[in-house]
Amino acid sequence: MDTRFLGVGVALVTPFDANHDIDFPALQKLLHFVSDSGVNYLVVQGTTGETSTTTAQEKLDLLKFVQENNPKKLPIVYGLGGNNTRAVLETFKQTDLTGVDAVLSVCPYYNKPSQKGLIAHFTAIADASPVPVFLYNVPGRTVVNMKVETIAELAKHPNIIGIKDACGNFDQYMELASECPKDFLLISGDDNHVTPMVSVGWRGVISVIANAFPKEFTEMTWHALEGRMEEAAAIQYRFLDMDAPLYAESNPVGIKKCLEIKGICSSEVRLPLVKASDELGVTLKAIMEKEGLM
Repeated sequence: MDTRFLGVGVALVTPFDANHDIDFPALQKLLHFVSDSGVNYLVVQGTTGETSTTTAQEKLDLLKFVQENNPKKLPIVYGLGGNNTRAVLETFKQTDLTGVDAVLSVCPYYNKPSQKGLIAHFTAIADASPVPVFLYNVPGRTVVNMKVETIAELAKHPNIIGIKDACGNFDQYMELASECPKDFLLISGDDNHVTPMVSVGWRGVISVIANAFPKEFTEMTWHALEGRMEEAAAIQYRFLDMDAPLYAESNPVGIKKCLEIKGICSSEVRLPLVKASDELGVTLKAIMEKEGLM
């Protein structure tokens, strides 16, 4: 098992200025904030980083910036995937992954491949990647759910080291813990279920919430990983009321509003997303005040 990816990986937002250009000074501030708070690794250009609306050059610029402004020299996971297998393989050829510790590759979206197609797609990616690969199962965005037997088959590939799963099905989470090799990293993509997932064998989380609340979420996850379930649950419950409003206007709209409230970056997002409504801002701030998360 690659122990670099135990605990909390933060799915970094991409801060934007008022013109919707990348705000690199704000990103630097965010990197220091999450790193100083104890997160275990950084995830660049995942869903929370608005990868759907950043250009190919911006993706490379963001990766380079994080590499050069990584105050704790944390491991870096880079989002590199898509629904056109040939195009993804070409991107691997064109991307310098020196200094990248792993890639996170999303389940193909929109074209709705079969499970056999998923195995062929990810096998091709794992064969081509010069660094280890994490699968990313998020059927709420891709429509297709990777089944347990599909993931277990892909887990046999020597270059596929784990999965971030956000299917929301706890039966599937338990089946994966039972069926996958013990050194295969099972990583939650669901902030609201981290503690119970760890209790059945999962190894941590790639987290949205950890952008704005890295100290609390890292403490919670490590309490769970080290068997202090009562302490972990107490922190998990502090975020219970936040989960629904955080995604009510789509991700990363809610978490960017939390970051703005904390003075780390603006809440600007790129179209077709729009920034948080005033009502959502009031709701999130009230929860933060109530739970002592300001």
